[in-house]
Amino acid sequence: MRIKTSNIMWGLFFIVIGVGFAGNAFNLWNFELFFRGWWTLFIIVPCGISLIQNGFRVSNLAGLLIGIMLLMSSQGIINGEVMGKLIVPFIFVLIGISMIFKNMFHGDFSHRIDVKYQGGSAEHSAIFSGSNYQVTGEKFYGTTINAIFGGVDLDLRNAIIDEDVVINATAVFGGIDIKVPSNVKVKVSNVPIFGGVDNKAGTSQDPNAPTIFLNSTCMFGGIDIK
Repeated sequence: MRIKTSNIMWGLFFIVIGVGFAGNAFNLWNFELFFRGWWTLFIIVPCGISLIQNGFRVSNLAGLLIGIMLLMSSQGIINGEVMGKLIVPFIFVLIGISMIFKNMFHGDFSHRIDVKYQGGSAEHSAIFSGSNYQVTGEKFYGTTINAIFGGVDLDLRNAIIDEDVVINATAVFGGIDIKVPSNVKVKVSNVPIFGGVDNKAGTSQDPNAPTIFLNSTCMFGGIDIK
């Protein structure tokens, strides 16, 4: 049903444009596609349709609100200088919301398996810095990784992973590299806000292979899985 609704909205968007130009031909009105701030429609329309098609996502909502704010600024409804001052606070508010409620914004894997990371391993964080962690010859139960204006490198290639584990990761203006062994599967659930996850890990053909579930939020940052 969501796909049909999005098709309807895209169709209405192009119909409005077509009718607008047709009215110009009959001198019914003066339709102009290239109004002040017309380019913001390439932000507003896709983000709005994506909200309908895919449901609520922080990235879609952020894009929609930023697009509307840019359009209002172009139309002179709000002062451009004020707009510039609001963008940075707006981004940080979104960072806080996504970090607090991130399990509400994407498919949280934690409820699907017996999660043991809370008591099984430490939290790995890098704030305005870089950190390297390597697990060798020890059983890995999962972890939480935070890279905020920094970078974290987690090497699990020599770790013992014989059951499903969960990694919660947040990259804000930073990067996270996760190296995994070849005998595991990796499944990713991500909230992308001007960032994303690049999963280059090979997939084990063993149907009984353990799975690493990654719950992640990327805001102006990225996560590489190798």
